[in-house]
Amino acid sequence: MLKQIFLIAVLFATFAVGVYAAEPVVIATHAVFGEIAQAIGDGAIDVVTIVPSGFCPAHYDLRPSDIAAFANADLVFYSGFEAWVDTLLSAVGNADIAVSLPGPWNTPDAAAAKVEAIASALAARFPDQADAFRANAADYEARLAELAGSLRDDVDAHGVAGTPVICMEWQAGFVSWLGFDVVATYPKPEGLSIRDLVELADEGRKVGAVLVIDNWQSGTKFGEKLAAEIGVAHVVLSNFPGFPPEAANLIDLLSHNAQALFSAIEPVGG
Repeated sequence: MLKQIFLIAVLFATFAVGVYAAEPVVIATHAVFGEIAQAIGDGAIDVVTIVPSGFCPAHYDLRPSDIAAFANADLVFYSGFEAWVDTLLSAVGNADIAVSLPGPWNTPDAAAAKVEAIASALAARFPDQADAFRANAADYEARLAELAGSLRDDVDAHGVAGTPVICMEWQAGFVSWLGFDVVATYPKPEGLSIRDLVELADEGRKVGAVLVIDNWQSGTKFGEKLAAEIGVAHVVLSNFPGFPPEAANLIDLLSHNAQALFSAIEPVGG
């Protein structure tokens, strides 16, 4: 029954938007992969980003137009935590075009790895454009390398290396990359209890943690309570462009996340 509903939606939405696209259709399930694919494709492909910027792909509700996009797609990039992707690809009979890119992207190094993977997949799928794709990817990677150098300089300027913090696990890689000492992490708040809060607070006080660092898309109430319990600042970072609005792309987002941490730590570091 689910497959029949999907197929009916595909037929209806495909008729509405037209079967043929001017360029090959490449789907990105979320804004990060969409931005990277768009930069590498540079007009040679039609990139469709399913989940709007600032939203978490794991909790997204599909629309008929999304189903039609999958049915007409030449390539799909997804992270693997989008439970709806495999079901949808199976329903539209297009599972062989999916490229799973698991793992984080929220450091310059990790983002560069995603750029390389997306460029390689695009070059293999559309070999006539391979040279252009790789040149565009190199440009993007150069911008990430420039950002990495700038952030390293900021780490030294602010003297934050080794500063103890507690962090939501989805931001731990970025925070550690900046040189902070992540003394404890916590998972998505849904499974956490008051006992977890008390134990983390005790650990934070014991090691002298000076920040609790949260992840916007996973919810921030637990981190806020934990910071209050320890008596330290609560900083909220994001894994997707669009939060805050001025962090409209991945490079701006990584820079914003870093500056939020530097600003929060400045009173402690002097």
